[in-house]
Amino acid sequence: MSKPSKVKKWALRSGVVLLVSAGVLAAAVTWHLRSLRPLRSGDLPLQGLQAAVSVRYDEWGVPHIEAQNEADLYRALGYVHAQDRLFQMEMLRRLSRGELAAILGPKLVETDRLFRTLGIRAHADAYVAREFAAADTPAKQALLAYLDGVNQYQATRPAPLEFEILGIPKRPFTPADTVSIGGYLAYSFAAGFRTEPALTQIRDQLGPTYLKIFDEAWRPDGVLRQNLRPGDWQDLGRLAQLSHSALELAGQPLFEGSNAWAVSGARTASGKPLLAGDPHIQFATPAVWYEAHLKAPGFELYGHHQALNPLALLGHNQQFAWSLTMFQNDDVDLVAEKLNPANPNEVWRKTASGGEWVALQSREETIEVKGAAQLSLKLRRSPHGPIINDALAGAVGETPIALWWGFLETENPVLEAFYALNRADTLSSARKAVSQIHAPGLNVVWANAAGDIGWWAAAKLPIRPKGVNPNLILDGASGEAEKLGWLPFEKNPQEENPARGYILSANHQPAAAEPVPGYYNLWDRAERLDSLLRDPSIKWAPANTRALQLDVQNGYSARVLKPLLPLLQAAAKSEEDRTLIAELAAWSGAYSSEARAPVLFQQFLFELTRLALQDEVGEKTFNNLRLTRALDHALPRLMADPSSPWWDKRGTPEVETQAQLVAEAWGLTLAHLRTALGSDSKQWRWGFAHTVTHGHPLGLQKPLDKIFNVGPFAAPGSHETPNNMAARIGPAPWAVVYGPSTRRIIDLAAPAKGLGINPVGQSGVYGDPHYADQALMHAAGQYRQQYLAAEDVQAHTRSTLTLKPAAAK
Repeated sequence: MSKPSKVKKWALRSGVVLLVSAGVLAAAVTWHLRSLRPLRSGDLPLQGLQAAVSVRYDEWGVPHIEAQNEADLYRALGYVHAQDRLFQMEMLRRLSRGELAAILGPKLVETDRLFRTLGIRAHADAYVAREFAAADTPAKQALLAYLDGVNQYQATRPAPLEFEILGIPKRPFTPADTVSIGGYLAYSFAAGFRTEPALTQIRDQLGPTYLKIFDEAWRPDGVLRQNLRPGDWQDLGRLAQLSHSALELAGQPLFEGSNAWAVSGARTASGKPLLAGDPHIQFATPAVWYEAHLKAPGFELYGHHQALNPLALLGHNQQFAWSLTMFQNDDVDLVAEKLNPANPNEVWRKTASGGEWVALQSREETIEVKGAAQLSLKLRRSPHGPIINDALAGAVGETPIALWWGFLETENPVLEAFYALNRADTLSSARKAVSQIHAPGLNVVWANAAGDIGWWAAAKLPIRPKGVNPNLILDGASGEAEKLGWLPFEKNPQEENPARGYILSANHQPAAAEPVPGYYNLWDRAERLDSLLRDPSIKWAPANTRALQLDVQNGYSARVLKPLLPLLQAAAKSEEDRTLIAELAAWSGAYSSEARAPVLFQQFLFELTRLALQDEVGEKTFNNLRLTRALDHALPRLMADPSSPWWDKRGTPEVETQAQLVAEAWGLTLAHLRTALGSDSKQWRWGFAHTVTHGHPLGLQKPLDKIFNVGPFAAPGSHETPNNMAARIGPAPWAVVYGPSTRRIIDLAAPAKGLGINPVGQSGVYGDPHYADQALMHAAGQYRQQYLAAEDVQAHTRSTLTLKPAAAK
């Protein structure tokens, strides 16, 4: 045989071997991934059960759990929840307790430092030691049974793929983990962490005329002007940035806003109340909610659960339904402390008799770091709260900044609250349940089949000294940071069965005798919803309620553009300019996928905002402001005020005008869009430029994003439209950050036909059929039935898992 023939033969054999090896490897990987999937059929033993529990799975992977008693019900829920979401549970536990660096390495040390400094872990441990000394309430018993189910799953089944990739050791879950995650959820509402340093810097470094667009009239002269030094501002800027970036690095969802409304039977087609709700949460894979239908003697609920929580935060049954929105009340104060010159471990506190130096408390904690030495932290606390400067390595500031936070200062029996709310079929029982929610602040919108509707702003609201503006950093030595007590719950904003026939909650500032300080969302979304809900000619039913949830229009762009359009028209230099500006002028404010006007508006708004603000506050503070609701409110005021000092550029001899910056911003807009989206302006469509991707924590590391992330999908709607698919103010293209984490519609004439959707899927297990089986539906604005009636559950059962009592070890 010739040498070339031998080479060819060898190459052929090698190729065959490689192909076979690749096939074997692919088969092995497939088999391994299948072995990690949830078990949804057959019989499994579970210790602690008193009787067998049936778990029937529908075509969406939703478990319908039926047990003979509550302890078995919640133990089974823990087991099946862990099957689908164990990695999510682990990540949220580690994030909230400051333990991510142990599995993700040094880049997560700053995140851990932040959460250790916040004191969530220490607070949760103390809370559980005090409150769980005895399991003396049904709510505590439910949590313990649920966690036992989670831990039994973890102990008896293979670890998730992510555990293998990251080398995560298995550890039992505890009540302190559940309480810690509650602290993380409360923290994710804390807009003040990003807003207060920026607004205080504007007031104290630029002056009250610059603060005017933010409508902060209290104490415009500034009480901290002499107290905070350049190093302090540098630290505060880093903290504001860290408060956001820490959560992005962890890849876990933040709570942002929500819609919810209840319509009385007098205004519905069915004659019974109708409830609709879509909480707005940062998109992620897996999604934040886990759906489960629970049934035991005397209790039934179709609920939406969060990691490590047996109690539904959203739910309905045949008698009642409720949804949540974020209250957005300000339950965080940043307090600049005055140090004792003779003793740096003491701060001044005003008292009735004058004042006194008070010692700072301190504690030591250790952060484990994968691949590096462990880190020791000394964490301090003043009478006003933890010293948050301690979150920063290499802090350069001289002033300790304390964090007063309602979550750390209240009893907050939130577990008892939601146990009761899961069973609250009357106005009085719902009101009593909601009154136990202290932090974070929530709006609970509720309705029942008997014909009642209600809304309660749930939070324990502090009474601050008269004239104190909590939107700015407070002076710890003056007494303005002291709390005078708490408002009784009956003074909170609330409504029951209003004469107008509907209740709406959309994160706007609620009407109240005494306005509640907060970081509320733009009122444009609420106004758009209210403009339709108040139309007496409309009888509401699931079909037109769907259209309202998916509405993509608001009036914000019109408010911003009205004073600018004449300036834009005067700045037009070409026929294309005039055509595009005319399109903006004629635009209705609808962010539909095929529209071009929203692309022009969003890019122009960013360019003009950056030109006006960034030179005064600097790039870091500007980027922090872009993450705040305060800027949303400020921009229409700025655009309507051609005399605002923000229009003048710093560092130039001339005084620039609003018209000059508008013309410059328009030129920058077109230049950027041509670079980012192509030279053909006909292709600048909203659905092309504005997309949503559901990111997985491992998807933060390329190329794992191609494996674990879900998307991108075109995203109609925008920031503060009813279909609140929100991106940050910034340059095109725009990645949607948060939006409807579910869309629910419950007509209490037929609650068993309730509608809903999950943004991704029930399962967080990669390769599982329910990992992303609802993603396209969610993006397309579709819904599915949430099966509640026995006949529907039976008809849609795809597999049945039976959990049976196991002999005690």
